[in-house]
Amino acid sequence: MVVKSHGPRRRTREKYRRSVRTPINDFLRHFDIGDKVVININSSSLNGMPFRRFQGLIGDVIGKRGRAYVLKIKDGDKVKTIISTPEHLKKI
Repeated sequence: MVVKSHGPRRRTREKYRRSVRTPINDFLRHFDIGDKVVININSSSLNGMPFRRFQGLIGDVIGKRGRAYVLKIKDGDKVKTIISTPEHLKKI
């Protein structure tokens, strides 16, 4: 029998698909505290990748932690904190 995968990237074949090479500027983006950003996961970079549930959600930058940014998003009724690197974020 085949054993089912339980890895962090399971069920992401369509969700993480992209067609272009990632420009270096995506890795060097800068956001200010209070900026609104959308989580757009870049499948070529594993570092600082948020969980697949948060793909496409909009959040506010509330801080910086090393190279990564701390985001506040609303998931249903709850407010959650996400830590993500800039290549997975886009300014609105």
